[in-house]
Amino acid sequence: MKYETATLFIAILNLVSAAPVAEPKNKFNLPTTPKRMLRGREVPQEHSHNRFLDGVRVNLNINNPNNIQDPVFGLLGNAAAITGAGSITNPDCLHQATADQAFTNAKAANNVTGMADALMYAALERNTGSVGLASVICNETAVNTEIQAVQQHQDPASPNAAATNKAVVLSLAKQLASIGADPQEALLSGTFAPGTIGDSTGAGNTCDTEDDSPGCIFTQNLLVDDATADEIAAAVAGVSANSTSTAITSTSSSDSSSDATGDECAAAVTSTITALSAVATGSSNNDSSASVAAASAPSATKTTATGTNVQTFTGTLGGTPPPVISSAGDRPFSVNGDTFVGDGAALQRSCSVQHNACAKAVNSGELEGGEEQCETQETACNAASGTTKMLRRQAGML
Repeated sequence: MKYETATLFIAILNLVSAAPVAEPKNKFNLPTTPKRMLRGREVPQEHSHNRFLDGVRVNLNINNPNNIQDPVFGLLGNAAAITGAGSITNPDCLHQATADQAFTNAKAANNVTGMADALMYAALERNTGSVGLASVICNETAVNTEIQAVQQHQDPASPNAAATNKAVVLSLAKQLASIGADPQEALLSGTFAPGTIGDSTGAGNTCDTEDDSPGCIFTQNLLVDDATADEIAAAVAGVSANSTSTAITSTSSSDSSSDATGDECAAAVTSTITALSAVATGSSNNDSSASVAAASAPSATKTTATGTNVQTFTGTLGGTPPPVISSAGDRPFSVNGDTFVGDGAALQRSCSVQHNACAKAVNSGELEGGEEQCETQETACNAASGTTKMLRRQAGML
């Protein structure tokens, strides 16, 4: 019996060794660029956010006039990036060009999910030559103002990385909100914990698993949030969902953003934190628009819209949430004069405005108990109307 078992075991081993090995998906052969040349700031990480590369790949292939070989090349260092750049001659702009074309194609199809994927991809960190080295910002103007407004994340070990990457996420959140996507998704564009500067081995906190569909940064729980949900909600409080404009009014007390509308290629790059100016190609404009959302928060009932109020939440910290008026038209929902295509985005705005009013009351001493109660109330407000689920459904993300 033992000899039969041994024979069977050997036979199984032979079958296993002879079995073909499945090729990982999204595998790219770069015969002129050895894998060791693809080392980024720690280890290669261009597949860490595969879910967004997959989305961009689909939309890029709809119309790819520059013959960009694949979105992965835009995240590589210049030597490797140029091998898949097609007719793009500036490797520092391949990342932006890829996102821009994918966004254009998705926008033409009125595909909110595709536009969101392109924005998320535009914010991903590029590989660079060493730990702590920031990547170069593209010096060309994108066709789409939404893409132009988004910078890529920088190596978390690079100078001022925390402030820079926070500003990237908040700016990305505004653009996601402007197209009707969930601004909280901006956190998913984040990068890893910082590595050690001077590490000659290239080992660190990254991952680069090619056949991990969502992305190994998610499945291995390596993502570091650059901002809080509350900070994102505050940043997008003045943003109107409008796929034809960036609509990026800021609620920051230190900076504000200029609106870009129409089909022209606006050159301005906006930010919500001064630190982003170190990597931005444009400028931020300080003016009175920064206080628009905060000023409107206490005046929740001051709306001239007529119709049915679909906001049912009854919390009153900082005042009641502004009405969400439902009426007829292409953008049938309105909050304090801002109009929305879907009720999910409108209800989220209403809850966010109430949260800002609550936080302002706490900070001014009018309300005791700390800002945590404002966050708890906002969570309850969103839950009362199923806002998160509605937003994802409207954006096609479920």
